[in-house]
Amino acid sequence: MDARPIHDVFVIGGGINGCGIARDAAGRGYSVFLTEMNDLASGTSSGSTKLIHGGLRYLEFYEFRLVREALKEREVLWANAPHIIWPMRFVLPYQKGLRPAWLLRLGLFLYDHLGGRKLLPPTRTIDMRRDPAGQPLKKLFSKAFEYSDCWVNDARMVALVARDAADRGAVIRTRVKVTGARREDGLWRLTILDTCTGRTTEEHARLLVNAAGPWVDTVITETLGRNNVHNVRLVQGSHIVIRKKFEDPRAYFFQNRDGRIIFAIPYEEDFTLIGTTDRDYDGDPHEAKISDAEIDYLCMAASEYFAEPVRRSDIVWTYSAVRPLFDDGASKAQEATRDYVIKADAPKDEAPLINSFGGKITTFRRLSEAVLEKIGGHLGERGKPWTADAPLPGGDFAPTGFDAEVSRLKSDYPFLDRVHARRLTRLYGTRARKILGLAKSDGDLGRCFGADLYEAEIRYLIREEWAVTAEDVLWRRTKRGLRLSTEEAKALADFMRDEQDRRITAAAE
Repeated sequence: MDARPIHDVFVIGGGINGCGIARDAAGRGYSVFLTEMNDLASGTSSGSTKLIHGGLRYLEFYEFRLVREALKEREVLWANAPHIIWPMRFVLPYQKGLRPAWLLRLGLFLYDHLGGRKLLPPTRTIDMRRDPAGQPLKKLFSKAFEYSDCWVNDARMVALVARDAADRGAVIRTRVKVTGARREDGLWRLTILDTCTGRTTEEHARLLVNAAGPWVDTVITETLGRNNVHNVRLVQGSHIVIRKKFEDPRAYFFQNRDGRIIFAIPYEEDFTLIGTTDRDYDGDPHEAKISDAEIDYLCMAASEYFAEPVRRSDIVWTYSAVRPLFDDGASKAQEATRDYVIKADAPKDEAPLINSFGGKITTFRRLSEAVLEKIGGHLGERGKPWTADAPLPGGDFAPTGFDAEVSRLKSDYPFLDRVHARRLTRLYGTRARKILGLAKSDGDLGRCFGADLYEAEIRYLIREEWAVTAEDVLWRRTKRGLRLSTEEAKALADFMRDEQDRRITAAAE
């Protein structure tokens, strides 16, 4: 065996669960190595509906434990990341012939009281004939219920969790694929391929965590060489983004006649996000794309409520992702459990394996704690749960203090217009100053690629957040892809490619 260091914990998967496990483990003093075969959050974790929520509709399937845990997490996560998570009110119009009003009231009563709500306001009933929320909708809705959940910038949360893990000592490697893993002399011997350089190396670890999301079964069968297994049910969820459909800051929760639901949510200042669909998926999760049937479904479902129909021509962007739900045998995709399942494989005197199945972005921190309990059982305890009170990078200000933080940044950098200052604070919180540095003017931020996206921000994302391609920046780290022209996006792609070539050349010398 070579002289490479032996890591305590090796994590496969750079989505929210893998990064959450790496962060929690590093914070407890374990040595951690994490690999992601593509970009952070390039799969399921950037394709959510962007909600930190209890899951109101999960009450219909008696998922009380999951809902209670998720409800409790809303204010915990908001307090730890007030730059990328914030409260949002949801309007649920009552429609005769669907779920009865008494059932909705009961569900929302449980929603208000199951999870120890402290700062989020409670449910209320609103008159849609008088409330501004009724204006964009058809006049047939006279009553609605308004309740609280939270919004999250999902891909940014993954990047920040990974950044915090690295700040606490974890090694985070993206564009690195584990091509082989075998038990040897009480350790895991892992072969990893750097897909950018083509270089293959080996690492050793005392314990292996498989948090590969939709690829969790693939890792078990192909990387670990086990028999064909089936632990997860792949369910595709697709979303459409249209030009802003309404001015109200609240979101809508729409019931559909087929029993499913969709959301219509204010998005990136000038847009509306509509989704999600639920359909079983078979194939490579990276190839998931919205289908014509899904587009038609979302347009039709939203048009049942909005006075002005949602048309295909309104769509400016779509995205799809595959959710790896633990296969509980549910007959319909939308009925499959969103809860997580942790399973350990630890033959006597051999290195342990922990597989993480299912879960939702809201409960990633609790999932991580559950995995750490098992890690502690195998490697020995090295610390107690700590993440509930630990701000994510840039989130070290009061949950209700976002506007004050924007004002502080604007005061420190008077040349920023407020829109730019707000965007930087929304993405980076107090760490926006790491991007701006000693800048006294826009010119000090370097080349502008369009839509207030400057070279200083790009270099920060390369240096601190593992961004490699223009897609990493435009569609996961910033969402500026909604605003850059084709020519501007190409210029950024060329710049990113040149920077990556320079980094590879420098590393080889």
